[in-house]
Amino acid sequence: MPAKTAKKQFPSPSAVRYTVGQFLCAAPFPYMDIFKRAVLNFKFYNCGGYTRQLAFMTVQSINEVYRDEHFDLVTCVPMHKKQLKLRHYNQAELLAKECAEIMKIPYEDTLIKVKDNKPQHSIKASERSKNVKGAYKAKDKSLIEGKRLLIIDDIITTGCTLGECGKTLMKAGAEKVSCAAVCTVIFS
Repeated sequence: MPAKTAKKQFPSPSAVRYTVGQFLCAAPFPYMDIFKRAVLNFKFYNCGGYTRQLAFMTVQSINEVYRDEHFDLVTCVPMHKKQLKLRHYNQAELLAKECAEIMKIPYEDTLIKVKDNKPQHSIKASERSKNVKGAYKAKDKSLIEGKRLLIIDDIITTGCTLGECGKTLMKAGAEKVSCAAVCTVIFS
């Protein structure tokens, strides 16, 4: 790809969004074009080879948006065990573990998905908040209490999933929850 074309396709700076519940979320890419294709391949077509590159760009975005912020743990949006059995991997977990390694911060599974709800991408935006309500539970409150957590997912569209996870972590005693994703829908 010619340098001029590549430079045009790679946006800068990072996008900043808020989830439902007002948790700040950083993302390096808009959910469109080559970035959308890459994250969908990563998510649905077992393209685990994308993990390192996507994590590297996500960490750059995290460092840019959160600057001097200190995180005690990195975690991810969990999948329900039925979905995990079908897909065989959780792309958000792969991404979060790689980001944690790059940032030299411990990774922990802090949440369990207890509700086998409809996939968010398969329903209307107006239904998404209700769809994830009560879907997550803290795995072990002692891992969460008083901690500053960074929760990572692949895509933020409406912000309902990350928002529900953030609320669950705060109820379990987290001091602060911040979010990051590879791609974000950009609203005009």
